[in-house]
Amino acid sequence: MIKKIFFCLGISLLSFNVFSQENTSSPYSYYGIGEVRFKGTEAAKTMGGLAITGDSIAVNLNNPASYSSLKLTTFSVGGSTNFTKLNAMEQQEKAKSTAFDYIVVGVPMGKFGAVAGLAPYSAIGYKIENNSTIDDLQKVKRFNGSGNINRFFTGFSYQINEEFSVGAGVDYNFGKIENNVIESIAGIQLSTKETNTAEVRGVSFNFGAMYSKKINGDKKIFSSLTYVPEATLSSKNTRSIGTVAYSLSGSEVPIGTPINVDIADSDLKVSSKLGLGFGIGKVNKWLIGTEVSFLGSKNLVRRFDDGLNYEYKNGQRYIVGGYYIPKYDSFSSYFSRVVYRSGFRFENTGLEINGKQINDYGMNFGFGLPVGLSKIDIGFEFGQRGTTLKGLVFENYFNINIGLSLSDKWFKKTLID
Repeated sequence: MIKKIFFCLGISLLSFNVFSQENTSSPYSYYGIGEVRFKGTEAAKTMGGLAITGDSIAVNLNNPASYSSLKLTTFSVGGSTNFTKLNAMEQQEKAKSTAFDYIVVGVPMGKFGAVAGLAPYSAIGYKIENNSTIDDLQKVKRFNGSGNINRFFTGFSYQINEEFSVGAGVDYNFGKIENNVIESIAGIQLSTKETNTAEVRGVSFNFGAMYSKKINGDKKIFSSLTYVPEATLSSKNTRSIGTVAYSLSGSEVPIGTPINVDIADSDLKVSSKLGLGFGIGKVNKWLIGTEVSFLGSKNLVRRFDDGLNYEYKNGQRYIVGGYYIPKYDSFSSYFSRVVYRSGFRFENTGLEINGKQINDYGMNFGFGLPVGLSKIDIGFEFGQRGTTLKGLVFENYFNINIGLSLSDKWFKKTLID
């Protein structure tokens, strides 16, 4: 057991460095707190994000009420690689990013269950260029940024009876965001560079409930409720203004010493969310379900005054997904024990730019490969986000997700004859 604990701690310490890397290439990560990456385990992602049931050997990170379903101590880690094609009018660019998605340990305690983990909640990684002509002068503004808001989370669940469980969790959010604005005028060699840095800290909470009931003998209905109150994160801000030039190779060359400018600290908002889910299925055989979430994103705020034309409105997310297992206890066929999953999701993000609503939707499928009491989850996602109208960017993306879940009975009572 000690070796397992040290193994988990070692992976967790490694993740602090990995999570600090840029792990998105979407220009839409410029807005709000960035692109929200924390969307649950790889198993949930392969069903479009559907997570309305608990599991005895896998952690459901989308609803804390599921933690009491654990029967074995479970260590899970997940990561993903993203391939994106960016389209803006007649221009196209390709980008790739790879990152850890989560590291988590779940422990069963009778009717209780507890979970603790670490994940990059949101990511910032963008490059945007804005051209304009003022008084016959051609001006170019280049925006680029990087950083993460990471999340250490823990939660507890209680199984009230065989049909009903409740849970709650608390998250500590932390990270550093850097935004650069470089302004150039045609014919002038030097450019002005403004660097804004924000160190973000704050606490958020989440609550959940799950209900299941047998119907028609071997079938069950499932329902779930999740609620995430709006949270406020403090942002300690710094700003510097300097002059840069560009070499023949295009690299940036600082000229002189940047000047530090006093700037007030501010607050950032994490959207509230209310999620409702319903499904029907046969345990260890099949499940089909749907989930709808209402996002309170209208209260999101700008990280700094940039003069761009965008606003936030409330959003919604719709999910349909499920799984199928040919025969979970088959001795003769390994592929009969594989979990086959698929799903679809559509999200109105609540972000509106130049009067156009930014939507994000994707199709998912994947497999859960059993390895004893543990498993490997492999998933694929094809998605689209944004539009080319009103000078915006349309993204086609393809994600490969891989998750590893190790389950065992860690706390055994030793018997001596």
